[in-house]
Amino acid sequence: MKWRIALALAACLGLLPPLAARTDEKPKAAKVEVPYRLTDTKHLMVRTKINGKGPFNLIVDTGAPAVFITKNVAKKAKAEADEKDWVNFDTFELEGGLKVEKARGRIEDLVQLDGMNGMGLAGVELHGVIGYNVLAKYRIEYDLTSDKLVFESLPKFDPPPLMPLGGKGGEGIQSMGPMVKMLTALLGIKPNFETAPRGFTGIEYEEKNGKVFIKTVLAGSPAEKAGLKVGDHIASVKTDAIDSGKDLNRALAKAGVGTRWRFYVTRGGKEEEVVVELGKGL
Repeated sequence: MKWRIALALAACLGLLPPLAARTDEKPKAAKVEVPYRLTDTKHLMVRTKINGKGPFNLIVDTGAPAVFITKNVAKKAKAEADEKDWVNFDTFELEGGLKVEKARGRIEDLVQLDGMNGMGLAGVELHGVIGYNVLAKYRIEYDLTSDKLVFESLPKFDPPPLMPLGGKGGEGIQSMGPMVKMLTALLGIKPNFETAPRGFTGIEYEEKNGKVFIKTVLAGSPAEKAGLKVGDHIASVKTDAIDSGKDLNRALAKAGVGTRWRFYVTRGGKEEEVVVELGKGL
């Protein structure tokens, strides 16, 4: 009798509908790789478009309370401050495709940037900094052996508000900016901006069996225009042999905007030479 009851229960259980799929799983946050460059002063510099204008060279500064851009950049980007000296950017985009929603910033000629630009210390002209109010929206992976920062959005995190900025407390130090410019002119110091941003190629690669293959060719990119194709095995770039992704990154790190680089690829069992003129990215 017991076995009949057990059999009936098993049959009933078999008629039950399957359990509903779990819906409490968190969606995966989007990650974006943002190219960066170390300046001569060892600051992390990224290229940014503001209101569709640029690119502008901004330092990633975790010690800055907000985004700061120079008055000249604000003029070019047609960014106007409100009565509290804040500006709401129509668009704020970092190279690599990171679009920051509702980005805000301050328009101010920081004495630190005036000094570095006046004396050419960074090796490149700097146009501002990216600070807390934007950086706090992301989990950021810093790897100084790589050529990119990884930004992971935090969609459910609202950064705590900033303490009010402004007032007259910083006018003394900020007045040193014009003094630094005047001093460098009197001393005959001229900026030497030799640090050129990395040129834009427009490919994504993958490693297989100790070789590097082109995984993606971006539409309209210098790579597509030159004739590089998905599946090409990159054997060398100029005189540098390419056996890994790190080799490719090191080779292209020397390539500035507008330079022509020779890619030697294997395609369909044949070796080919493809000359790519690197673009500006943003």
